[in-house]
Amino acid sequence: PSDNQNSNALQDKAVTASGRMAAPYVSVAVDPSVIQLGADVLVDYGDGEIYYYRADDTGPKGNHIDLCVSSHEEALRLGVQTATVYWVED
Repeated sequence: PSDNQNSNALQDKAVTASGRMAAPYVSVAVDPSVIQLGADVLVDYGDGEIYYYRADDTGPKGNHIDLCVSSHEEALRLGVQTATVYWVED
């Protein structure tokens, strides 16, 4: 499946809803009614590359994912981006 989703960067240093520790540039938070926890998430920001993440946490609602990054400042710098999001369900 794929969808155009807003991608909002955020920092998280806690245990996620999946039980894993949040990992910068690996973990994303998702709405589990759209993307199941543990799913492989592939994001196309339109720069010619596809980025691989893992659905580790919950929080956003609907067509929105939150990317775990290293700091609050980095999250502010990245801001909100629109991207095409693909995911692999088990």
